[in-house]
Amino acid sequence: MRADSSENIPPQYLTDASGYTGTGERLFVPRDEAGAVEVLNAARETKMPVTLAGAGSGLTGARVPHGGWVLSLERFRRLEIGDGYARAGAAVTLLELREAARPTRQFYAPDPTEITASVGGTIATNASGSRSFKYGSTRRHVRALRVALMDGRVVEYRRGDKIDFAVPPIPVPATTKYTAGYRLEPGMEWMDLFCGSEGTLGVILEAELALLPIPASLFAGVIFFPSDEHALDAVDAWRGIAELRMIEYGDRNSLDLLLERYPEIPAHAGAALLIEAEGDDVEGWDQRLASAGALIEASWFATTAKDRERFREFRHALPEMVIAKVVPGGFLKMGTDYAVPIDRNREMLAYYRRRLEAELAGRYVIYGHIGDAHVHVNMLPTSAAESAAASQLLIEFARQAVALGGTVSAEHGLGKRKVELLALQYAPEHIQAMREVKARLDPYWLLGRGTLFAA
Repeated sequence: MRADSSENIPPQYLTDASGYTGTGERLFVPRDEAGAVEVLNAARETKMPVTLAGAGSGLTGARVPHGGWVLSLERFRRLEIGDGYARAGAAVTLLELREAARPTRQFYAPDPTEITASVGGTIATNASGSRSFKYGSTRRHVRALRVALMDGRVVEYRRGDKIDFAVPPIPVPATTKYTAGYRLEPGMEWMDLFCGSEGTLGVILEAELALLPIPASLFAGVIFFPSDEHALDAVDAWRGIAELRMIEYGDRNSLDLLLERYPEIPAHAGAALLIEAEGDDVEGWDQRLASAGALIEASWFATTAKDRERFREFRHALPEMVIAKVVPGGFLKMGTDYAVPIDRNREMLAYYRRRLEAELAGRYVIYGHIGDAHVHVNMLPTSAAESAAASQLLIEFARQAVALGGTVSAEHGLGKRKVELLALQYAPEHIQAMREVKARLDPYWLLGRGTLFAA
């Protein structure tokens, strides 16, 4: 077989960043496409479940096996940068893609927060990030996919290639982004089916991704505000600015957590926004900051690319520190990935805070993509009772998000940890339509067993 294999699976293939763990019977690391197909053919013949192991940065357990084989594409590392595109193997990381594209003055726009994530994994979840406020999620930037299917074929699908079977339309939440279950609509394209399918329909081997020119100049800053209300007023006032490509939020609890690494955070700040805008309209931003009542003297502004990278690290430190606080204590990361329509943003935030203060006061942070009404609530339990309360709140918050017209997953997918949320988002007939698509492409339900749908 054109794949190295081991019956003793190293522990890093049996867990993800959330601390969720599983078990498997054998690890396969194919050397090339033929090796990947051999593994899939052997799995089909023996009816052996196969779980795809990405970079391990996910938070929902999709890459964690519940028995069966583990298939790692870590050797699929081809990377070619062209004019307006990149050709990347599934294992290429976002950091590697960014660094390879930079000398050509190009960048990959979706910008998921975790730059160690793999290209294949971000496509599988239709990932998004801070710049998705302007540029949208991964799906919009995929030009072609090379996919190994469970029938033994390797197929390259390009933008415009339509599926060859009928599907019903699935209701789309009134949010700017979502990734909960399969996106189905009559006449849809193959790539839109695979993006967000979480490794349950095929094995993404390689992708062609759109690249954009790096802007000539950027205005960037971490803007501190005296209160949450000031920050939310600024979000509402600035959201329509065409040049704005990033608007991220952190509440006071988030700032308190970050103080461990960033003691220069002003003690009198009630909230912060991280912004990036294309162009050099410094005078315009001076006026906007003053009108918003921002703590201008205490805020941080970027004058170099190094400063902007420092601000990105500041933002990324939050999920890192949440994991470092929760997982060593023996608890899973308890975080939401819900989004609501833009006009329900404040309502959802108020609901979060009211319930969290009642159940877990001082044991939570709220941060994230507020420009898309998509913030992450992360709860920090320190006992079994608090962990149970956090689990109940996750379900309660999901119901509230759906009731407001939102989604139970905006960028992370559902994986195995959150399969019960699918039924909160969709009616039984919609889930059945998804199951029929799964059965068409994977008749024995071997690929990603337990992800999206109960095993």
